[in-house]
Amino acid sequence: MIALNRRQILISGAFLWLFAVVGTTLVAFTEYNTSSAIAENERQLLLRNLYALLPRDQLDNDIATDTLSLPASPLLGTDTATLAYRARRAGEPVAAVFNSIAPNGYNGRIHLLVGVYVDGSLAGVRVVNHIETPGLGDAVEIRKSPWIKSFDGKSLDNPGESGWRVKRDGGEFDQFTGATITPRAVVEAVHNTLLYYQQNADMIFE
Repeated sequence: MIALNRRQILISGAFLWLFAVVGTTLVAFTEYNTSSAIAENERQLLLRNLYALLPRDQLDNDIATDTLSLPASPLLGTDTATLAYRARRAGEPVAAVFNSIAPNGYNGRIHLLVGVYVDGSLAGVRVVNHIETPGLGDAVEIRKSPWIKSFDGKSLDNPGESGWRVKRDGGEFDQFTGATITPRAVVEAVHNTLLYYQQNADMIFE
């Protein structure tokens, strides 16, 4: 009887061990596949944003992997290292896309991708993350308003130092009805990114 009970305990223990191994394997397999899918989705979203600023026919390198780690910078609004994405054609530099942050949005930080051509002019700007007020500050999103395209082709000399403000502050960029803080923050962040590029252009494409 004792031997029979011991055998039953051993069999039960073996089944429990087997279930634990199978369960752990399934969880690990599911997590691996899920994390791979998430990583690929994030890569595709990044590429869509990058190619929205720099059309594919302007470059022939893999811009998502041709990157440079940049230290935290007040001009970029960053407090940790970020990546700059570098576009090239036939080995020659075309543009760089910076992760920039407007720290002083109405409701908090506004995360931007800012594309700058080698000549210092803007390829474009996109807001990639924010918590601004729906119906007011969210007009910085390209899907809500074409306002963000007003940066296309601008540079430090165009419109000039005094022009890099919203119109309410004497500059050239429109503000939103009922929401001036958000566009003011984005204009300042884009201008600061151009200043960063001007000061570090030689390093960006080393």
